Amino acid sequence: MRLHGSVSLLETVLLVLLAGRQQCVSADSDSLVSPEVLQHNGTMYAACKMKPSTSLPKGLPKVYGHVLFKQYHPHGDLEVLLRLNGLPGEDDQVPRAVHIHQYGDLSQGCDSTGGHYNPLNVHHPNHPGDFGNFVSQQGKIYALIESEATLFKGLSVIGRAVVIHEKRDDLGRGGDAGSLLHGNAGRRLACCVIGISSPSLWNRHFNKQPRRN
Repeated sequence: MRLHGSVSLLETVLLVLLAGRQQCVSADSDSLVSPEVLQHNGTMYAACKMKPSTSLPKGLPKVYGHVLFKQYHPHGDLEVLLRLNGLPGEDDQVPRAVHIHQYGDLSQGCDSTGGHYNPLNVHHPNHPGDFGNFVSQQGKIYALIESEATLFKGLSVIGRAVVIHEKRDDLGRGGDAGSLLHGNAGRRLACCVIGISSPSLWNRHFNKQPRRN
């Protein structure tokens, strides 16, 4: 029964139920995670199979391998495992820069991956995927690092690219515009697109005891 100028009891109950449902939906939306996270005890794994750029000039090293990712949901540190090979042995101890780039687009080799992934529009080397420099030993880079990048929510790096460069990253200290964009790291030797994976690759390579960078 509806009273003139007032809301009926039924309408009031419906409004209360609707408000409660909206709160539940909002809470559920915050807690929604990929089914892979639930399958792997709250942990997301991702993998990137590194291959030489198809636009690589002759004479530059052809780098192969994997870049692997592991992160506990929702606020765990992102661990990154690099296992790369193909660098010239005579160049051991020469630093090589590794970064996450904006696009997972390999249509023009590594040149179509765009610039550094920079969601907060800040200077290099403060991008979440600025991994820094790595030196090879016997032509291989084996390293385990922690990164400020994430596999979760809107700023996830899944679907973006990892690139290894010809030169060292000057870490923003080069004194020019390029330094603040990309660290003057030179040509893009190899790249790959980050995709969700099972734990198997991580477990296999992690058990080989990489050094922590």
